[in-house]
Amino acid sequence: MAHEHPTSGVRAALPVVLDVVEVRRENDEMVTVFLARPDEAEAAAMGLALAEFVPGRFFMVWLPGLDEKPYAVSHLDDERVGLTVQRRGPFSTTLSGMAPGGKVGLRGPFGHGFWGVQKHGDGARVALIGGGCGTGVVAPMRAVLPKATVVQGARTAGVVLRLPGLGEQVIFTDDGTEGRKGFPTEWLGEQLQAGGLDAVYTCGPEAMMVGVVSLCREAGVECQVCMERYMKCGIGVCGQCECDGRRVCVEGPAFSAEELAEMPSFGRRRRDKSGRMITLDACPSGPKEPTTENTESTENGSNP
Repeated sequence: MAHEHPTSGVRAALPVVLDVVEVRRENDEMVTVFLARPDEAEAAAMGLALAEFVPGRFFMVWLPGLDEKPYAVSHLDDERVGLTVQRRGPFSTTLSGMAPGGKVGLRGPFGHGFWGVQKHGDGARVALIGGGCGTGVVAPMRAVLPKATVVQGARTAGVVLRLPGLGEQVIFTDDGTEGRKGFPTEWLGEQLQAGGLDAVYTCGPEAMMVGVVSLCREAGVECQVCMERYMKCGIGVCGQCECDGRRVCVEGPAFSAEELAEMPSFGRRRRDKSGRMITLDACPSGPKEPTTENTESTENGSNP
């Protein structure tokens, strides 16, 4: 299924500087940085249109004097914007170490998010599958699909993400220290075999998402994936995030299973921050690490 919404345009490239109002520790590796939501009209004129956000789209986050990276929003209300951050390198460590009163630049949103969500009603037959910090990317979907089943995969109990907006979850851990031992694809296979799902939305380690897509395609169930790639510009100019002819920051980061079937690099290879192609271990049963060191990219797992 192709995207059903217009192509995102190039917006003003001026970060809107927002105040950090709270930093909440979520688990052993992640925090959520809450920023004060600015005046909508003033911010939009500078390139920050929060009203245009849909789950799966991303924002460029700027730390003065350091760098700018793409991040997904895990929380958005009338007063605050939440960025769930996993410590991976210098940028994410600095961002996660901020305190109230700090300043963070934000612009966006960019790219395509999940689409066609409203047709599923309250989401009673929908699964939201997250892995690692990708769980924060699907978190805003719960507000749209309040009865959707949230399934999370994590390495161990200490890194399970328990954002308030996620509500009750089906938890899997690699080592069995919380919930079921194993991977979310095991639950998904059971549900698909029983005919209990109409749609699946997922974000997490690419190996996990390969397994999700494969199961959904076999069962003929709609599936959308929020893909992570190293993004530098966020507007499709640099080509760093290109995947088989598609710019993930523009045509994605949300793709359908049908689109991914035309993208053989999905689950197999990607570019690192130097532009070098690296190979991924795409075992569909659970998350694996790239065979070459995966340095900071979208920082939050991007899934952007």
